[in-house]
Amino acid sequence: MLYKEYYLLIFFIGITLSAQDAENKNKNSFFVVPEISIGKTMEANTGFPETDLQKSFFVSFGNYNSFTDQEWASELGHPKTGISFGVTDFGNIDKIGIAYTLMPFIEIGLFRKHTKRWNVSIGMGTSYINRQYDAETNPFNLAVTTEINWSFRSFLYYDIFKRKQTDWRLGFGYAHFSNGHTRLPNQGLNSFLVNVSTIIGKESERARNDKNFQKKEKNRSSENYFSFRSGIGQNVLSRIFNDQKEVYSLAFSGGKVINKTFKFGAGAYYRFYEHYYDHIKENGQLVSEQVPEYRENPYRYATNFGFFGSTELLIGHVGVEFDLGINIYKPFYKIDWQLSQGYFYNGEYAKLGELDWYYEVKRTVSSRLGIKYYLFNTYRSPRNNLFIGANINANLGQADFSEVSLGYAYRFNIKDKKERIN
Repeated sequence: MLYKEYYLLIFFIGITLSAQDAENKNKNSFFVVPEISIGKTMEANTGFPETDLQKSFFVSFGNYNSFTDQEWASELGHPKTGISFGVTDFGNIDKIGIAYTLMPFIEIGLFRKHTKRWNVSIGMGTSYINRQYDAETNPFNLAVTTEINWSFRSFLYYDIFKRKQTDWRLGFGYAHFSNGHTRLPNQGLNSFLVNVSTIIGKESERARNDKNFQKKEKNRSSENYFSFRSGIGQNVLSRIFNDQKEVYSLAFSGGKVINKTFKFGAGAYYRFYEHYYDHIKENGQLVSEQVPEYRENPYRYATNFGFFGSTELLIGHVGVEFDLGINIYKPFYKIDWQLSQGYFYNGEYAKLGELDWYYEVKRTVSSRLGIKYYLFNTYRSPRNNLFIGANINANLGQADFSEVSLGYAYRFNIKDKKERIN
């Protein structure tokens, strides 16, 4: 299935993120982090199976990125990057199961002018979960319905003991698992955790000297860009119409790249939903009752277009992107909402989703989160570049469809300025 390929893509991006331009790294910049976490798996739905403490063990491998020819590293205060492997027991092995996670991450220092003990880590990747919802054997676990799922972790760390070769840390964080609306039900697994970890391997003296040198003089730059992408995704319509169908998308955007690291832009998107088109063609019950005029032009009413603002963090070959937009036209979402948010009994709907203020917000606001891999290193400001991406698209924060995309980016009007920092 197409959605499984998204996670293979995340895997290769993660490997890339942890091995960016290895020839430029200091040989002594490698570290390993074993980590133990405990916390609570939150209830995903009414009647959710009872859980004991959630327990997880992660091992992370990464680099300090203490080299002088990558501006993104300097701009972000030389963050740690790498890849994590983890096992999570959600507190009920029989009904919720165990997750096996593969996740690239980036860790950035906080309050660096005052202390070097605080860091924040963000990771996004994929997990295999060995227990899912089943109408007969596991009907009260509405959290996930697929084996392969998106995973996300965000942690705040504090170094409690700093030693010559190791740092001991205490962490507080959040974890999320869901399938990106490729199968329902998909309420998602959310957890709040505390952990203890240790960083084994310190930056070398040469690495620290490199960073001090970089602080003295930096190249400031501003570039304009234009970008175009085309994607194919998958989603389902509701728990009754639960077969996966494609979503096709096109988008273009333009804006600025600041210091070869921070990318800001705006653009427009167009999407076509196979589920919407087929449901109109088949004259579904709500179509015939509420919007029979849709049958006159099913293609038109199965489309969606809008405008968005985009932010992207460029890390060499990798981009981490977040878009926030407004749906100008998405007429079938009214039917989508009523079906997907409704309640059903014995395979038939007992109550439809209400068209309230929450529906209006979800219908209006779109969002998009994902990772890109660029063919050419973005640090070198290539005029022409190609990329492949994996994304979750959402109606506000509720997953709409998972997507893989191909795109092209063009940079122009490059301006450089040297700035000396004391």
